[in-house]
This record gives sequence, structure tokens and C-alpha cells, in this order.
Amino acid sequence: MTQHRKSIRRINRVAILAIAFVAALSVAGALDAQRTALAASNAAPPGPAAATKPVAGEPLLINALDAELQRAMSSLGTDGAAAQQPKPYFLSYSVDDATSVSIAAEYGAITSSNQGRVRSVDVQVRLGSPAEDNTHGDHRTSALTTLPLPLTDDRDAIARSLWYATNRGYARALDGYLKVKTEQQVRAKEEDTSADFSVEQPRTDLLPPAPALVVDRAAWEQRLREISKLFAQFPDVFADQVEFQASNETDYFVSSEGARVATPSHVARLVIMARTRAADGMDLFRVETFEAESAARLPGQKTIADKAIEMAKNLEALRVAPVTEPFSGPAILSGRASAVFFHEVLGHRLEGQRQRGDEEGETFTKMLGKPILPEFLSVADDPTLTTFQGTSLSGHYDFDDEGQAARRVDLIKNGVLETFLMSRQPIASVAQSNGHGRSESGHMPTGRQGNLIVTSSKSVPENELRNMLIAEAKKQGKTYGLYFEDISSGFAVTTRRSPQAFQVIPLVVYRVYVDGRPDELVRGVSIVGTPQAALNSIMATGDKQEIFNGICGAESGSIPVSAVAPAMLVSQIETQRQAQGSARPPILPPPGAPAAELRSQKGAN
Repeated sequence: MTQHRKSIRRINRVAILAIAFVAALSVAGALDAQRTALAASNAAPPGPAAATKPVAGEPLLINALDAELQRAMSSLGTDGAAAQQPKPYFLSYSVDDATSVSIAAEYGAITSSNQGRVRSVDVQVRLGSPAEDNTHGDHRTSALTTLPLPLTDDRDAIARSLWYATNRGYARALDGYLKVKTEQQVRAKEEDTSADFSVEQPRTDLLPPAPALVVDRAAWEQRLREISKLFAQFPDVFADQVEFQASNETDYFVSSEGARVATPSHVARLVIMARTRAADGMDLFRVETFEAESAARLPGQKTIADKAIEMAKNLEALRVAPVTEPFSGPAILSGRASAVFFHEVLGHRLEGQRQRGDEEGETFTKMLGKPILPEFLSVADDPTLTTFQGTSLSGHYDFDDEGQAARRVDLIKNGVLETFLMSRQPIASVAQSNGHGRSESGHMPTGRQGNLIVTSSKSVPENELRNMLIAEAKKQGKTYGLYFEDISSGFAVTTRRSPQAFQVIPLVVYRVYVDGRPDELVRGVSIVGTPQAALNSIMATGDKQEIFNGICGAESGSIPVSAVAPAMLVSQIETQRQAQGSARPPILPPPGAPAAELRSQKGAN
């Protein structure tokens, strides 16, 4: 079975795991009296591993996790007054065991080449009850403690590390629980009184560990040198970086409810980045990503080299392209640009935790059963898909980070909102998880996107979509419409204290003139707007779906995601100019540039 989970984001995680082994409770004032009771409640260190017999045929790590979890549940909170030392009602261990290779090159030379191994544990401790526990309100992170684990299968060392982490976790959870109980006495009634944790059926699925990571580092170093060196042909492209990353990981999850899950994953990624600067100081960049389930399945060298050359030529054209003016009118987003747009503008607002809390804007909270998109559009999130039309999907996983099986969720059917992306944090309208509780190591899981899939029943060929753009621009009295070929990233504001708006940063934008003039490349474009207005302006879509693979950052950390969507025509999109910048292009020309190019570059500056 091929797994493709969250491996790639673990590669540079060593810094996250450098956690100081010094713990102190932050309970102050009236809570000082609880400290002594807390110390008395902590579980004693584990005895020799022989006291607990391993289960034949199961990974040693799973056995060690299970044994220490059972010991902690039977001893924590059993001494003293129950009010001071509540017994955990839930305890889980989530372990990430990853081996990775990371190589980077600039200017035709290797700048770093590393191979490493990381094994860490997230300990989650919940006190109180599912209706109200230590994670309530602003104290959600009080349940989580993250520490490194031994890299070898030394049962005694693993048990000792888990014991220490669990005691730290219990102390932190108790601190949070006492604060929650105090705050509930003085605050007004909450708008959403949903429980803090859903009750779910535990799962058991112990798949074989990920195989050993095999990468020919010397061969990949040579490939990266060759790709990076291609940019030397373009003096105006003053920065380039080529990064190769590969990782094999096994994730383990056990809980006091009886969940016991082990799932392997493996992924390889090649990222090319290049940058230039226009004479007026505007920075311009391009990024291209190739992804596969293993290094051997990444595209061949010629395919990657051709894309690097194409990027460099595009940057040279962007450098001299005219700067955009603010615009409001019709536009086409290519399939890839449309995928990023849906991820940022719609996907984040359909995550479950956005529907509760005093700070959330709750854009679609009251819209269940109502249309939020044109009726020809449907949206699902399906993390069970490993590929789409032969391309690997970053957002695939078998189990989420709360031990729940991944599943397809139909979010919007024929324009009508059906449900939200749910972790085990309930909301007023949805009480159960739907397998989308995701997180990076060291973060509490929340409802997150996996593979967001947009489908349309009103699709037309790409050339007809272009004709529709020109017709709509004429109808609105515009001299041109816009075509967005590529988008790098964006952000969505979902809190109440700020306008419910979004901003998306396109990389390649063309003006499509209504009088038949050739399309004109422009730079400095930023898409802005509010979600409901933007989504309801979609007129039609293309007949080909395209894929965006990337890393998405939010409160539960950085996780791999995918979005699949067709090109779309919108009747109204608003753009503004990006920040101009004031730094000059490099004053000193690159070494080895021909004299004619040096004079030309000096004149342009």
C-alpha cells in the first residue's frame, strides 16, 4: 500500500524538537496551593520493561507506548482530593519517526547536503470531561506536550522518556484546567456551547513501518548543480535555489480510548526558486514544485531543466513588463491559479474551528443548507486520494492526527453548503469528527484541508472561456480583462476583529485586450476582496482540472495540502498594486557577464 502523508514537513523539524528539559507550572496567586498536590499526583518512574510483556508480532514502539499509557492512566490523579488532582479522562501518544535527506544548491554549487533521523512524541492530556476540559476557549494548547524520543528501540529508555513527557503534560493540563474553571465563573455565556471533545470510535490499524530511505545523494547533488547552474545564463536573475527533499516516516498513535494506529508514508519533492528585481525596485520571483511518492519517480532531468529555463525567461520578461494599475472587472484564473484561490478564499473558511469562538468571523457558520457558490459548482475534500490523473497529491493521508480514518467529505453540492472540515473539536452544527483533524508535530490538531477537489457542471473549452472573458469585458466597458496564469500564495482573514477579506499574490498575469491586441504581461498584481462577493461572481469554468501541491500554515502548524480545480471565469475581481520596493537591482554585474551585457545592465539601472 502506498502512503503519502505529512512527511515532507518533518524534514527541517530538528529545531522544533530542541525543547528545554526544564518544566515549571505557571499557576500563580490562588493556585500556589495546587502545586504541592500536583507533585504528589505525578506517576512514578517506570520499572524494568520486563514487567510488561510485549505483544508478539507488534512493533516494539507500539508496545512501549501502550504499556506506559496504561500505567499513566491507572496512576495519575489517584491520590489526594479529586478536585485538586483530577484523573485524566483522555490520554494519547502520537509519535512521528522520520528519516530524511535534504540537499540544496545555488549558482551551480551545493550549499547543504544532510541526512537525518527524528523521532518525537506529542502527549495529549485532557482533564475534566468531553463537555468541558482544560482545552476550553483560549487554553486549547494546554493539552499538548512535545518531546524527543530515543531513536533506537530501547524499551526502557522510551518508557522513561514517555514518563517524563506525561508528567510534564499532566502539570500543564492541570494548570489549564484550573484556569478554565476560574474563567467560567466570571465570563458571559458563550455563543457556541458545544463540547470540547467529541466521542469517537477508536480504530486499530497497524501497517508495516516505512521502508528504509534510499537516496543516491551523489547523483542528486550532481542533478541539483546542473539545474542551478542554468540560471547563470540569465544575468538579471540574481538569486536561485534548487532544493531536493525526501522523507520516509512512520506515524504511531495510541490513546486511552483504545486506538492503536501505525501508518507509513514517503514523499520526495524538488523545488526551484528564482528571483529578479525590476529597475524600479520591485522584487519578482517564480517557484516551481515537482512532487512524487519517491525520488525515483520525480521527473527526468530534461523536464526539470526545461522548466527552469522557462522560469528564467519569464522573470526576464516580467522585469521589463509594465506595472499594473488597480482593476475591477472580469478575469480568468487558470486551473492552478483557481486551485490556490479556492484553497485560500473558501477552504479555510470551511474548517470547523472557524465556526466557534469569540474571535472567529464565522463567514459561513449560519449558511448550512444554503447556497454559497453558483449551483454548477461542487466542492469535496478527499484525503484518501493518493493521485489525480497520474499526479501525486500532497494532501493524502490514511489517518488524521487524532487517529481517525481519513474520509471523503462533500462540503458543497451544487452550490449548497453541506458541512465543514471537522477534527474532534465539535461545533454547534456538527458534533463529530470527519477525519480532518490535522497538525504538525508540536501543535494541537484542528480541522484542516487535505485534497480539496472542485468540480463543475458548467465547463467549456479553454478557448471558449477566453471568448467569454472578452465578451464580458466589452459588456462592462473595459478595454481588457485579466488572465492569471500562476499564483504563489495568499492569506485569508477569518477573525472578527478584522474585515473578512483575502489577499492572493499572482506571479504571472496578462491583460487580454478586447480589440484583438496581443496579450500583455504585467507585474505587481495583488488580488483582494471578500469571499462571498468573489465566489458568487464565478460565471463558468474550463474543462480541464489542474493541481496545486503545497505546504499550508495555520494555527495547527504547516501541513501538506493539495487543491484541484478547473480554470474559472469571474465577472468581477478586484486587484491592487503590490508593494513597490525601493532597493536597486544589483549594482555590481555578475561575474563573467559579457561586456555588452554589462553596459546594457548599467544603462537599465
